[in-house]
Amino acid sequence: MKDSDIHQVIRILKSEVRRWELPAVSLFAESNDPFLVLSSCMLSLRTRDTVTIAASKRLFKLARTPRTLASLSIPRLEKAIYPVSFYRVKARTLKRMSHDIIERCGGRVPDSLEELLTLKGVGRKTANLVLTLGFRKPGICVDTHVHRISNRLGYIRTEHPDESEMALRRKLPKPYWMIYNDLLVPYGQNLCQPVSPWCTRCRLDRYCERKGVVHSR
Repeated sequence: MKDSDIHQVIRILKSEVRRWELPAVSLFAESNDPFLVLSSCMLSLRTRDTVTIAASKRLFKLARTPRTLASLSIPRLEKAIYPVSFYRVKARTLKRMSHDIIERCGGRVPDSLEELLTLKGVGRKTANLVLTLGFRKPGICVDTHVHRISNRLGYIRTEHPDESEMALRRKLPKPYWMIYNDLLVPYGQNLCQPVSPWCTRCRLDRYCERKGVVHSR
């Protein structure tokens, strides 16, 4: 894929993803509340979207601020977010993260990548997603779909998601930073899947180098 093809690829992706639901965390971005985006993102790690959405809604009925979440007991948090993956670990992480925000950030979710990364349980993927969805600031959130498809297209050539983020920061036009994750996640979930992607149905086929694709449909 040539670098100049990215504009056409983005245009096609925008058209294609309209038929699929937004990623789970994106649904909570409509609240314009960075804390809800942050909490939902932490629940979503290694968890199906349907489970994440249901667990997030149960949690937010109990707590919608760092202070109210920090006041909940661990058993109550576990019950609210079950059955997300690693729900016991995530319950403790959410509580610790809320204490961090209260004690070190004045009760408000920080709006810089560097500060977000100091919070308990927050990695680069989560921090960038909070920046883009919670604060409407530029960031590049790289999850497994973004990493896989960007490399499959031949747009970047990296081995690890953190490397992909840095490569995309160098190459991807900044106007696309905030929407890139929201486009590639549903595309990766529904069409450009890890094993046997639907290449015969893909409108990006003319641009795609199909790096790493062994079997396709």
